[in-house]
Amino acid sequence: MAIDETLDARLAALLRLDCDDRQRELARLPEAERHELRHHWELWARRDQLPPPGDWSAWLVCAGRGFGKTRAGAEWVREIAKRDPRARIALVGASLAEARAVMVEGESGILACSPPHRCPVYEPSLRRLTWPNGALATLYSAAEPESLRGPQHTHAWCDEIAKWDMAGERATRAWDNLALGLRLGERPRALATTTPRPVPLLLRLLAGEETGEVAVTRGTTLDNRPNLPDRFVQAIESQFGGTSFARQELGGELLDEVDGALWSRALLERCRMAQAGAVLPDDPVRVVVGVDPPAGTRGDACGIVVAGMLPGDGLRQRGVVLADCSVEGASPEGWARAVAEAARAWDADRVVAEANQGGAMVASVLHAADLSLPLRLVHASRGKAARAEPVAALYESGRVRHAGLFAQLEDQMCGLMAGGRYQGPGRSPDRADALVWALTELMLSRRTRPRISVI
Repeated sequence: MAIDETLDARLAALLRLDCDDRQRELARLPEAERHELRHHWELWARRDQLPPPGDWSAWLVCAGRGFGKTRAGAEWVREIAKRDPRARIALVGASLAEARAVMVEGESGILACSPPHRCPVYEPSLRRLTWPNGALATLYSAAEPESLRGPQHTHAWCDEIAKWDMAGERATRAWDNLALGLRLGERPRALATTTPRPVPLLLRLLAGEETGEVAVTRGTTLDNRPNLPDRFVQAIESQFGGTSFARQELGGELLDEVDGALWSRALLERCRMAQAGAVLPDDPVRVVVGVDPPAGTRGDACGIVVAGMLPGDGLRQRGVVLADCSVEGASPEGWARAVAEAARAWDADRVVAEANQGGAMVASVLHAADLSLPLRLVHASRGKAARAEPVAALYESGRVRHAGLFAQLEDQMCGLMAGGRYQGPGRSPDRADALVWALTELMLSRRTRPRISVI
């Protein structure tokens, strides 16, 4: 069904009304007109989901999860394809699988947003969408920068650019190759949608805001509150409320790095497994639970972190952080049970616990929780930051991975400073200290190992 002049005039009149008046007018329209107008994104979008004014070359939507970034991107592409039969659009995801699953086939993707009479033909084998008027879109993977060398486009939508593969500068090479191919049409433009992370490509785009080359839209998860399930909102607030992870992933805030910290957020992102919770490439040959017991009898947090060592030998050994099971405000019996449960759940072969706050008491409460618990007590002869420095070096060399998003643990890690200061949340980095004990036991232990001597 084509849009006739009457419907065009109706649309223009509706767009001049405020939200409440617009809804009342929509309710009065004949059903056929309401059905057609249902697919006019301008009527339903929030203002921050629409392209900003100005002569920008790139539009960056940098916002929290659930903001509506994917819908904004899909509708932007759909509008371009509708108005320009000569449009040649690049759809670039972190991988081809993500481009297909999110940008094209997802609940807010291009196919779901398109009305039946203007839905593009999707050819997965050719990585191509073709609209009835001749407009084309092609899918690309940012992990294959060379695939963007050569093809020319009028427009591009790049999704989740902050999670593009940074190894070997793939992310920036993919963006640069794409930009060099944006040379068709009178006004080539790109849209980048992402949750913020302090990675080089995103920082570079944000710097372009000052020159006017890049228009930036910022927003939070709760900006889209009317369209989000109550249970989802309650769950994320309960799980992540008050953490830096929430500020970044939900609040859409790009967090600054703390000068002198042993870990940076960019480093932790490089050390995260490609997909949080993904299946490990190998079964760990050892699993250790690191414990930083609270100094008091009640009220302080008990750091409990599970880490494993993957197969390998010498410098090829790889560690993986499996879980943060820390508890807050628990009695000695409570945190001891949490340690025992973590050890059983992960089939740990050892628990390593700091004993500076009373080794006999620590051993007693842990054995009371589980008599079979394999326990090793360690005594801290150096400060927390000094103990953490060799572990941070393991991250720098790429020998440790995180098998998930550990918001509170990572906040503490990014607050541990070289030289002994702590500038993270809370009074003490209990979770980070537990991680240090676990990885030290797994990867930095100086116990004598059998060696072959040649005489």
